[in-house]
Amino acid sequence: MRAVIADDTLITREGLAFLLADAGLDVVGAASDGAALLRLVAEYRPDVAIVDIRMPPTYRDEGIVAAREIRRDYPGTAVLILSQYLEPAYAMRMLTDYPERTGYLLKERVNELAVLTDALRRLSEGETVVDPTIVARLMHRPRPDGALDALTPRERDVLACVAEGLTNEGIGARLFISERTVESHVANVFDKLGLTASTHSHRRVLAALLYLRETRQ
Repeated sequence: MRAVIADDTLITREGLAFLLADAGLDVVGAASDGAALLRLVAEYRPDVAIVDIRMPPTYRDEGIVAAREIRRDYPGTAVLILSQYLEPAYAMRMLTDYPERTGYLLKERVNELAVLTDALRRLSEGETVVDPTIVARLMHRPRPDGALDALTPRERDVLACVAEGLTNEGIGARLFISERTVESHVANVFDKLGLTASTHSHRRVLAALLYLRETRQ
């Protein structure tokens, strides 16, 4: 897997490059700002771009702006957005417009190599990955009645895991249920949320987005 990295801090870029190389990824370039990142993506067409949200010149949302351009112009390149702070609004902006091959993790997660490489693998396969801290925060917010009210408590637990990007096997291990039971719950969730099978959409991504939209209200 070919990767590029964008972060304004040299030590972060070098640290990420070391971790990814140790995991067997080919880091073909690193940038300190959004413009340089876009040049790297245009030149190398990597499988994944790892992008910090806040970069020069304003240190606000330059990473998000660059990530949106990448997903729009290079649909084969997945984007993993990193942030030092919990910023659900930024995650939702990106995931709503480009749900597939887009992920959002807190920077502290990249210290766990298995978590980072698993997220990159899922993104390259077309999944979405959302930091579990964001999911947990959203779960405990009050919200108005909505589509999720049709789900049982167990189905909501399963959907929360789907929103984190867990596989059926991972959900089973988290909730101490069999993979077959997970499959049944996921099918029920899709049915209750009206997510029919389609070659043009990924139901797990759509279910995760619906969950995140409703729980953040």
